[in-house]
Parts: sequence; C-alpha cells; structure tokens
Amino acid sequence: MINDPLKIAIKGSTQDHLPIEDIIDGIVIMKDGSCVMILQLSSVNFDLLSEQEQTSLVYAYGGILNSLNFPIQIMIKSTTKDVGVYLENLSIAEKKQTNELLKKRIVSYRKFIEDTVKRNDVLSKSFYVIVKFSTMELGIKSAGKQSIKEVFKINKNQQTELPFPKEYILQKAKESLEPKKDHLIRLFLRLGLDIKPLNSKQLIEMFYVIYNEDVSQNQKIQETDFTNPIVMAK
Repeated sequence: MINDPLKIAIKGSTQDHLPIEDIIDGIVIMKDGSCVMILQLSSVNFDLLSEQEQTSLVYAYGGILNSLNFPIQIMIKSTTKDVGVYLENLSIAEKKQTNELLKKRIVSYRKFIEDTVKRNDVLSKSFYVIVKFSTMELGIKSAGKQSIKEVFKINKNQQTELPFPKEYILQKAKESLEPKKDHLIRLFLRLGLDIKPLNSKQLIEMFYVIYNEDVSQNQKIQETDFTNPIVMAK
C-alpha cells in the first residue's frame, strides 16, 4: 500500500487535473457539467481599409455586440509559425530554376526569410468566439451553499461526478448552443467574415497544443478509428 502522497500524486493522470470531461460532436463538456462551443472566425486586415471602411466596420461590429442577448467570449491565440517546410520548398525551387536571374532572386528571398525568422518569431494569429452552456441551464444553482456531494450526483460508469448523465447534458447543451451558433454565423456574415464551429478533432488538437506547447511541435495526432486520439512523435 502506497502511503507517500507524492507517489500517489505521480500515479494520477494529467487528465485528472484538466477541467475538460469529454469532447463530443464539437461540444466541450466540462467536469462541472457546463459545456462550451468554439467557433473559429476569419480575420480582416483593418489597416488596409480606408477610413470610411474602418468606421463602418467598427459600427457594424458594435451593432453585433449590442444585439446579442447571450454572453460570448472572444479569444485570440498566437502560435509560432513553422516556416521550415516553406524554406525547403524555396530551396527545391532554387535548384530547379534554370533562369539565373530568377535563381538569384529566389536565393535572396530565401535568405531574407531566414534572417527574419532568426530575428523574430513568425506568429500566426487565430480568432475564436466561445459560447458557453451554463450549469444553471441544467437547473443547478450555485454550489457555494452546498457540498460537492450534494450538488454532483455520482455516476458509477464515469470517472468524474457529473451532475447528470453525459448524454442528457449533451442533449441540453445542443438545444441551447445550436441556435446561438446559427445566430452568430448570420451576424458575422454581415461583416464579410467566415465563422464555423470547430469539430471534435479540431478541438482535441487545439487543446493538446495549448496544454503541451513545448512538445506539440514534434508530435501529431494520428488518424485512427478509435474513440480516443493517439498522439504520435514525429
């Protein structure tokens, strides 16, 4: 029998300490019973717009926010861009190029990219709109006045103590989140922006990169028919 608390902690899975219970049908189910839907939003280069276009866009965006009757969260995620493949393609193009003038320009451009990467990280920005399904929509009031065991019912078929069966939570979350998703898509299309919900695979990949930033560059999620994704080292 292990009595050392440190050894007991080491035996625990990292997933036991994450707030995510499961990801099903593009919906993130949290361990407290709440759910989240994440939509990826395209971007527009604001600086390239004329002053009149910028003003119109700002007012239109303000109109969208004022028309919402439910809360949303906007997240901007910056990641370091791997330009290794791009540089490799430039080297291949350089070797295949027979025109000496064009070859010199490819060499010059490749060196420019290499010097830029050495001085600064090349960042890629992604924009997301997050819509949440609250536990209050399940009929659960604040847990502050009650004990955890009183608020969360124990489901023996699950590792965590969700307040209701997972299938019931997912059904209620879909009923609440789907109309909100459709409403957001219509609103942002008026701005000329594409917006689409992330599917389960995209969500798994995104959260894996967030929680494993140091090693995710050398690992990928392998395509399988299994329910759980398999992470493979390159």
